[in-house]
Amino acid sequence: MGKNIYNLINWFFRKPRASGLIVFISLSLIFTYIAFQQYKIDKENRRVEMTNTLHAITQNIDQTLKNCYTTTLTLALTIDDNGIPKDFDVIGRKLLASNSSINAVQMVPNGIIKYTYPLAGNEKATGLDILKSDYLQEEALKSIETQKMYFAGPFELKQGGQGIVGRLPVYIKDKFWGFSAVIIKMETLLETSGINSINSQNFSFQLSKINPKTSEEVYFLPQTVSFKKDNYVSSFVPDGDWNLYILDKKANMLFYRFMLKIIFGILLALTFTFFIILLLKKPEQLEQLVKEQANKLVSSELRFKTIFEQAALGIANVDGATGRFIEINDKFCKIVGYTESEMKEKSFQEITHPDDLPKDLELLEKVNKRIIKQYSLEKRYFDSEGKIVWVNLTVTPLLIDNDSNTFTLISIVEDITLKKETEELIKKSENHFKSLFEDSPLPLREENFSQVKKYLQNLELLGKDVDFVNNYLEKNKKVVEEAYSLIRLNNVNQACLNLYQVKTIQELISYKPALFNKRAFADFKNQLIAITQNKKQFVLDTIIKNANGELRYIDLRWNVIRGYEDSLNRIIVSTEDITDRKSNEQIILNSQQRIASLINTIDGIVWECDAATFEFTFISKKVEHILGYTDEEWLSEKDFWKNHIYEEDRASVIHFCTEQTKNNLDHDFEYRMIAKDGSVVWLRDIINVVVEDGKVVSLRGIMINITKTKEIEKELHNSFNLVSEQNKRLLNFSYIVSHNLRSHTSNISSLIGLIEITEDEKEKEEMLGMLKTVSGSLNETMINLNEVVNIQTNISLTIEKINLLDYIEAALQLLAPLIKEKNVSVIHEINPHIEVNYNSAYMESILYNILSNAIRYSHPNRKPTITIRYYLENEYKVVEISDNGIGIDLVKNKDKIFGMYKTFSKYTDSKGIGLFITKNQVEAMGGTITVESKLDEGTTFKIYIL
Repeated sequence: MGKNIYNLINWFFRKPRASGLIVFISLSLIFTYIAFQQYKIDKENRRVEMTNTLHAITQNIDQTLKNCYTTTLTLALTIDDNGIPKDFDVIGRKLLASNSSINAVQMVPNGIIKYTYPLAGNEKATGLDILKSDYLQEEALKSIETQKMYFAGPFELKQGGQGIVGRLPVYIKDKFWGFSAVIIKMETLLETSGINSINSQNFSFQLSKINPKTSEEVYFLPQTVSFKKDNYVSSFVPDGDWNLYILDKKANMLFYRFMLKIIFGILLALTFTFFIILLLKKPEQLEQLVKEQANKLVSSELRFKTIFEQAALGIANVDGATGRFIEINDKFCKIVGYTESEMKEKSFQEITHPDDLPKDLELLEKVNKRIIKQYSLEKRYFDSEGKIVWVNLTVTPLLIDNDSNTFTLISIVEDITLKKETEELIKKSENHFKSLFEDSPLPLREENFSQVKKYLQNLELLGKDVDFVNNYLEKNKKVVEEAYSLIRLNNVNQACLNLYQVKTIQELISYKPALFNKRAFADFKNQLIAITQNKKQFVLDTIIKNANGELRYIDLRWNVIRGYEDSLNRIIVSTEDITDRKSNEQIILNSQQRIASLINTIDGIVWECDAATFEFTFISKKVEHILGYTDEEWLSEKDFWKNHIYEEDRASVIHFCTEQTKNNLDHDFEYRMIAKDGSVVWLRDIINVVVEDGKVVSLRGIMINITKTKEIEKELHNSFNLVSEQNKRLLNFSYIVSHNLRSHTSNISSLIGLIEITEDEKEKEEMLGMLKTVSGSLNETMINLNEVVNIQTNISLTIEKINLLDYIEAALQLLAPLIKEKNVSVIHEINPHIEVNYNSAYMESILYNILSNAIRYSHPNRKPTITIRYYLENEYKVVEISDNGIGIDLVKNKDKIFGMYKTFSKYTDSKGIGLFITKNQVEAMGGTITVESKLDEGTTFKIYIL
């Protein structure tokens, strides 16, 4: 028996992992069982708590509804035999005072709400017929059907808000009278039921009802927890057919606790198992540890050897007593330029610079006496060529034997020759900088802004938006003043002292507060903003006052010295005196302003442009007055001038300018440009070619507005043409008068002579008939001549806006009998909305004459067709009338068509006056008339209207 126990224990020691697994499984099962039992108990306790809570809530609701029954019954008893409630407001007020769970009471005769207390806030419900309302009818009828009180809702109340309404059907003499009702708002129901007082962190409530129309369950309360199998308890409230639910918000917490306990149990089992395995593996680990230590010793020796040989630093094993090198690596040999064998023949004293040796030996003695554990110093070696090599030496004792008075050292050397040379260069550079600083003719000072930066950092302004920092400093001027006081002046040169008219740096420091004026405040504020934005440079022009009270303009340049970007310990500030330059700039500025003022007063556009591209580099503000464009608009577009030349002039103008510029010739020409308002402006451009070093570099000129001159020229030209035309007409008219009147008067004179000499009465009678005919012709001629005179002399014609189609149709109406007689087809494509400015009488006469001629001279062998069109041609409106009549032989009759008494057809009724009058009427209106015709094909007249 004892042997079996020993074997069992021995088995556990020999198999620690298997033993640990058995322990882990056993403990895990035990912990899981305990956790599961605890979970079941907690779950049941939670359900009991929910059931008790829901039961209490249900009882509260039931009690509230019973109280409502008493209230509605009391209201019903106030109805008299005539069906009228007595003292409704008084009783309603008392009922509300005695029952705080009710918000309002109502009387609803015949289903129509007529009485409500309190009425204030419930006015919108008055007059509502609940028996006809879609969403109230169903539950109201249910109350009548069951003949007992029924609570409808929850639903949205007509007067606003959500609530429930309890209605008791009232019968008088077994006849339905209506309802007595109570209104309970949802928030009141939640309060009186106790739902609001329940801890909302643990439980959530829901109220639902089956919709009688859709048979779906409708939920009325906001819900944050969804229904699951085991997280709710419900109860039924029959007075309103409600389902009341209580939901456990922390249902999952029980499961999470259960899982945490299991995890904790498993971790505990693992921990216990881990310690069991460690305990059982201890003998095995001790044996393994011995093996590992032996391997580490071997490995450590190999690593030391590898590091010693391949290290980037020089390493040597030195005899502490004699200073001789026992072992030395390749890097050490390269630093001093000796071979390993040569170094082993030497001591460190032999290659050390004599000035550094005493310090080295002193420190070595302290190590030997264990006063210090190790030491480091910078020292000099002599290499194999006798040159100095700077090294950083670190000495550590490797073995100290006090009995034998022997000890060895590990010396590690780093070649710092380059570093030392760099430091020497830096030192020389510092001296050079100091010399430049002090001897510079430019005023310089070195300042320390470190405290300023820390101050801004404490205010949390570093890195903030520029506008934010600016607003903060404007509102807190004391911050700017405090920051200014934190500047420390490190150094100044003589030029800086001269600028401020002081003798010493101390005098400048004492004068510093007086420099902080309003201008300095604004400038220094901008410096602070630059610091918050981490800028390393800052430039501005400002004004200072020196110790003598003189104002000087300076160019201030603020630069951080490299290496001090973070701390701002060293800032170089240069303050060049630019007072003379500013004075000269002001003189130039004043001169420029005078020139600009002079240019802007010139009644023309002064300009300058590139000779090759015609891109304008300057244009005076007069351009806005003449063309409407601002100078900014003109200069913002490279080809603005080219693009705004009048299209018909553009090609010729650009070509002319290019050729003249190419030949270095000044030029003067006229052209048109499009103004901003779309109008056309005539310009005279006088251009000078600017030549530098034999090369054309730019063009300068002045544009003069000659639009009025051009308009006057045009008016003169038109007047000349008018006079010429009138003179021509006068000559023509005089010829006609002379010819026609002479013909008639000659005939009259001859007939009178014959009458005087004849004695035959019958012959005299014939002569008198002929005289009458001739006088009639003379009279007709005088009438026609008079009409022509009226047309040509009528300068006060009435011009009005007339509808073109109306006048065409009026002319056709006058010619209707003739159109019908000849079966004429008239086609027109005139828009009924087209209007023209014309004399109405002339328009009627012109259309009548041309249309009557088209009908009168129709072709006998084809159906007459007249086509009337309207269109635009340049600045004219054109009325075109075409026919397919007999046509006109223009070769023979071109000059006769519009002549007076000129006829060119076989028709005897042609008098040659109609087209003559028509032409005079058209020209009197400022237009023209043309004719196109082919014999036997037809004729087209075009009337051009301005």
